[in-house]
Parts: sequence; C-alpha cells; structure tokens
Amino acid sequence: MSDSTGYTPPKVWTWDQENGGKFASINRPIAGATHDKDLPVGTHLYQLYSLATPNGVKVTVMLEELLAAGHAAEYDAWLIRINDGDQFGSGFVDANPNSKIPALIDRSGAEPVRVFESAAILLHLAETFDAFLSHDARPEMLSWLFWQMGSAPYLGGGFGHFYAYAPEPMEYPINRFAMEAKRQLDVLNRHLAEHDWMAGNTYTIADIAIWPWYGQLVLGRLYDAAEFLDVGSYTHVVDWAKRIDARPAVQRGRMVNRTFGEPSMQLHERHDAMDFETNTQDKLAAE
Repeated sequence: MSDSTGYTPPKVWTWDQENGGKFASINRPIAGATHDKDLPVGTHLYQLYSLATPNGVKVTVMLEELLAAGHAAEYDAWLIRINDGDQFGSGFVDANPNSKIPALIDRSGAEPVRVFESAAILLHLAETFDAFLSHDARPEMLSWLFWQMGSAPYLGGGFGHFYAYAPEPMEYPINRFAMEAKRQLDVLNRHLAEHDWMAGNTYTIADIAIWPWYGQLVLGRLYDAAEFLDVGSYTHVVDWAKRIDARPAVQRGRMVNRTFGEPSMQLHERHDAMDFETNTQDKLAAE
C-alpha cells in the first residue's frame, strides 16, 4: 500500500471542513462557544459533564470507587453528546475552555470550583477524600498518571484515528502509530511483570487513569484492534486489566454516560445509585 498522494503543504494552512473525516462536523481550529446553553445542575455536590470515552470512564470509575469505599462522593453525571456539539455550548465552555470531556464542577465549598482534564479531576478527588493514593510511592504514582496523559494521545489520536476513523487506510501513519502503541504496551508489560499495580502494591488513580485506555485495548474493546496489535502477547497487562475489570465499581463506571454497545450497559445519565437498576436503556425501552 502506498501513501504517495502528491500532496504539497501550502505556505499557510487554511481550514477545509470538507477534509475533516468522520469528525469534521465537530473539529475546528478555534476555541470558544458556538451557542448559548446553560449546563444542568443536580442535587449532589459533584456535577460531572461527560461521555463514556476512555477519558470519561476514568472519572466515573473513580467516583464509583469512592462511593464503594464509603466516601461521600455522590454525583450527578450529565451526558455531553460530543457528536452533537454539546461541548461547544457556553455553559460547558465555562466549565472547560478546552471544550473536551470530562468536566467536573465541585460544589462542596463556598463557591463552585471547575476542574477539567481527567488527570486533574482524578487527583482532585483523590486528595479531597485521601483515597486511591499511594503516600509511600507518590512520585511513582504521579509519574504513571502523567505517563498516561502524555502517551494516550498517540494511542487514541494517533493509532486509533488512522486505524479506525481516517477516511481511508494509510500505511505510513498506521505503521508509525501501531509501533508506538505496541511500544507503550511493552512499557506497561515490563512494569506489571514486577508489580501488582502501577504504583507498586496499591491500586491508585494511576491504575484508574491507565485502564480505560490500555486495559480496554487488551480486553478487545478499543478500535477492534486486538488481533492487529497482538494484545494477548502482553500477558501481564492482560492479567492486570482483567483484575480491574472484575471490580464492581469499574463495571458500574463503564456504564455511566455510555451511548453505545448493549442497551443493558448504557446508563446515559446517573443521578442516584438506583439508576443502575432502573434507568439503563434496556429498562427504559421496555417501559
């Protein structure tokens, strides 16, 4: 396969929405709101505005883990449909000027506080409740947390985009980012060969951050690429991913703000723990 298209970059790049591929309708080279729309506010101290992408799943898993551990972390999870441009509404832009999910509003203090970027939200919640932290191995935990933030764009925006979403398959970028995705899996596999969890002996926000990307990748849930990347060869990553996947809080967190897959696994919005029993899409369809 050849990628020789004869393309010569212009001296000054200009935006052509017609060439944007699958996400052309929501990608643009400027920031800011496109329309006025206030965000809804529920009754709980934590208001989450998100979608069940890997970055969104990090936060819903964290909140469900906090609740399972007995912390007062009740939350409202509001669905942000990014394909409809909800992230460009004025209320969401106020919550996250970068117009990316997830965004959290913490209303536990005298004034609401916005927190955006998934790692910042995980760290904020972990420090608020002193939970899912490794005090003995804090530098290791933070190193892996930020490893994920720096590495996953090569997996998602790099490999995932060109393998699954680009208008047509192109050999060079697929090879380039497949190589990097496999290198990252090897980094994880070598580490997990000697440690139970990313920060050592304790399940922390580093695991919660990494699992929705790399754990779900080796479990066959991202980009339909498990065979292509030979994920089964990363045996220590697979074992780690399965142990996390078996946690009830993780199973619940995967469901929140999810709009794809089995209807029984879709809980578009979560406002109460009972929503998992009564408001999944299969239950609503049966009413």
